[in-house]
Amino acid sequence: MGSLTTDLVGYYRSLQSVVLGLNGVPKQSQDGGVIATTGTTSETASTDRSEGTSVAQPVAVEIDTVQSETCTSDVSDELSRKLEDILNTYCSTLGGQAEETPELEEAEKCVNNEPLRNGVREIVCRELNGEIDKVVKAVTRVEDPRENGDVPDIKDQKKAPEKKKAKALGKEITLLMQTLNTLSTPEEKLAALCKKYADMLEEHRNAQKQMRLLQKKQTQIVHEKDHLRNEHSRAILARSKLESLCRELQRHNRTLKEEGVQRGREEEEKRKEITSHFQVTLNDIQVQMEHHNERNSLLRQENMELAEKLKKLIEQYELREEHIDKILKHKDLQQELVDAKLQQAQEMLKDAELKHQREKDYLLKETVETQRMCELMKQQEVHMKQQLSLYTEKFEDFQSTLSKSNEVFTTFKQEMEKMAKKIKKLEKETSMYRSRWESSNKALLDMAEEKTLRDKEFESLQVKIQRLEKLCRALQTERNDLNKRVHDLGVQLAQQAGDNKQDGKAEEEGAQSLNKVTQENPILF
Repeated sequence: MGSLTTDLVGYYRSLQSVVLGLNGVPKQSQDGGVIATTGTTSETASTDRSEGTSVAQPVAVEIDTVQSETCTSDVSDELSRKLEDILNTYCSTLGGQAEETPELEEAEKCVNNEPLRNGVREIVCRELNGEIDKVVKAVTRVEDPRENGDVPDIKDQKKAPEKKKAKALGKEITLLMQTLNTLSTPEEKLAALCKKYADMLEEHRNAQKQMRLLQKKQTQIVHEKDHLRNEHSRAILARSKLESLCRELQRHNRTLKEEGVQRGREEEEKRKEITSHFQVTLNDIQVQMEHHNERNSLLRQENMELAEKLKKLIEQYELREEHIDKILKHKDLQQELVDAKLQQAQEMLKDAELKHQREKDYLLKETVETQRMCELMKQQEVHMKQQLSLYTEKFEDFQSTLSKSNEVFTTFKQEMEKMAKKIKKLEKETSMYRSRWESSNKALLDMAEEKTLRDKEFESLQVKIQRLEKLCRALQTERNDLNKRVHDLGVQLAQQAGDNKQDGKAEEEGAQSLNKVTQENPILF
């Protein structure tokens, strides 16, 4: 970018020299003399016309000079128009720089409003220097800061925050374990873990929001960078156009110099032929030459002043360039800070996912424990079935001993009462297990798979209850059979009462005892 600015300054100086050549400013030759331009020839021709000389050769000289002046004025107008078009197109690309537009308009007015001097438009305007200098400044604003300096390494900056994150993670784990150890029941631990999980989920969502905001900022910065690159490419195009324009100006200047030299030679030959006619006007010509020398000295002084102003503007431009470099470096540092924050948010997201996985493993362990409890319940159910089988065997023993004595019947009655108590206890245990199952179901609502397993267990328990009901029905049928047998025994005893009157009292006592038993335990009959 520094080479680009130096090239533009060189083009500006060449343009200034070309414009001065077009305006008729005399230049010193290598011998120290002054080369006469088209303006001096036109003035000499005008003096000849004022004196009233009626020579044919001076008239031809006047016609040639007028034609040459019109040609040079047309070419200078075309070149000035091209320069204005380039400046207008380049300044339109930099539409955001509102401070430069009024100065460019003043420069265009200065170029268009300059008077014609000897048929040639003078483009030596003081505001033109400031305009081209500002074009150079606008080009330097597109400079990429990474061309002048290297991007700093970020690996060293990443190590320190990673160590800090590892330490903070270890501290959080130890604090979590301490809080879990303080809790007594697994339900409280599960509630604490759920609360911790909810907090981590909120932190995760906040981190995602921050990450989206940072991504938006990053896209904005990338768009700004692309915009600056586009402006840089436009500046390069403007530079190429200025180069082509300078080449055309140089070619035109060379042609003008060659034409001026040829015309000077022709005029010198013509002057030698008509020296006798112009001896009277030599004094006037000398006065005019002195006037031109004074004018040349004034123009030289103006050129020196312009050169000093140009130096000052170049110094100001260098200071401005340093300030822009500092601003671009600051933007690069901000971009690095945004990248570091984005990486930190990603690491926090990974930590949250790890914690979520750990909590999931813990819940799976709890489900395994609940399954183990269900298996224990199944074993208890098998044990209860065994007890029921034992009770059935005892009931058969009771059926065999019922015919022997009433005392055995009373013992059977007592055993039946005990069975009723045990059944009540079993019902209480089943209600307790149901309450436990409901509590476990409430604790594991969030897990769909565990819910399905619990539903299956509930169905299995219902099947077991149905089996118990079937067993109760079977017992009722057996009870009815026993009632029938007891009734048959009563009938047989009544038949035997007629045969054995002596045993009537015993039968009456047996019947009374049976009635008492039926009244006390109507369920058995």
